[in-house]
Amino acid sequence: MSNNQQTIKLNKARAEIYVFDNGSEVREAHAMIHADNIGLTYKEQLDAVIEAYSELRSGVLDGYVAVFKRYYLSDSANQAEMVKELDTKECAVSVVEQPPLDGTKIAIWVYLMTGVQTRVSESGLFEVKQGKYRHLWNGSAFNMAASSEYQTHHLLTEYIEQLEKEGCTLADNCIRTWFFVSSVDLNYGGVVRARNHVFFTQGLTNQTHFIASTGIGGRQADPNVLVQFDNYAIDGISEEQIHYLYAPTHLNRTSDYGVSFERGTYVDYEDRRHVFISGTASIDNKGKVVHTGDIVCQTERMLENIQVLLAEAECSWEHVTQMSVYLRDVADYGIVSKMFAERFPDKPYVIVLAPVCRPGWLIETECMAVKEM
Repeated sequence: MSNNQQTIKLNKARAEIYVFDNGSEVREAHAMIHADNIGLTYKEQLDAVIEAYSELRSGVLDGYVAVFKRYYLSDSANQAEMVKELDTKECAVSVVEQPPLDGTKIAIWVYLMTGVQTRVSESGLFEVKQGKYRHLWNGSAFNMAASSEYQTHHLLTEYIEQLEKEGCTLADNCIRTWFFVSSVDLNYGGVVRARNHVFFTQGLTNQTHFIASTGIGGRQADPNVLVQFDNYAIDGISEEQIHYLYAPTHLNRTSDYGVSFERGTYVDYEDRRHVFISGTASIDNKGKVVHTGDIVCQTERMLENIQVLLAEAECSWEHVTQMSVYLRDVADYGIVSKMFAERFPDKPYVIVLAPVCRPGWLIETECMAVKEM
């Protein structure tokens, strides 16, 4: 079995790549692609990262197909339309305004696999089929309801209907969600209320389970869209294969302070374990913000919390395939980028401007991991 990560320099771009190869037909890769010249126009940077992606697909990632892609943009209102024009639409695509903090205008995360068949299903979800499993991805769902609460309610209701068309349910099959919230300090409360209500109607409670999730600042091109929604579900999975992560020595249950998501989830297959760590911040097991106002100590505590969650899934940082790092304050980028560069050389990650759902949290990180069984 080989897990390897490397940084590849390309023309006007660079990419960090993580590859999981256990000798089976299904290999996995994550690529985080960054523009490498802040002096280029947006169009030139977009062309550079798309060209870099094409080079990777014909080189080190030859034979892989994309299953999910997320574009991080610095100015969605002026940039998103060009992404839609140039993207190949080969997989589920998420486009969100979360400016990369390295000074560039765009970054791309791509999740790829081999040995799978892909298509857009009749429900509108993007299907990735391998053996008895169908992985169902969706990106950038939105609507124009009057408030963040109504928008979230409609998003979840529509998603439940899509899952029903696939013979799935929210409770049994959904593994991961992302809510990107415009003006998160103002609108996150509505997301929480709608999610709590819909989850309760679907049998998702603190007595059963919730879903791994990230709720974070991020916006769409249209200012009337207050909430964007990405999601991932698996058809063919059994209850016994899905496990939830709690890390009670370091973290509390989210229901303790009125929200409904799991700290992390892992899924066991015959030959591998997939781990999904929700957006995690500097918090203790009483639900309190730790190290208020100190970005260094908050970053260290956040990473410690993630490490404990990973350990509960019998994983370590070695198994982490990609990370998205969210900062509230642009001024903290220099410190955080240095800490991550020293600790995670060649690991696929991006650091973006995206306020966390509680003002006291200066930083939040989510990640995925994979381990051979």
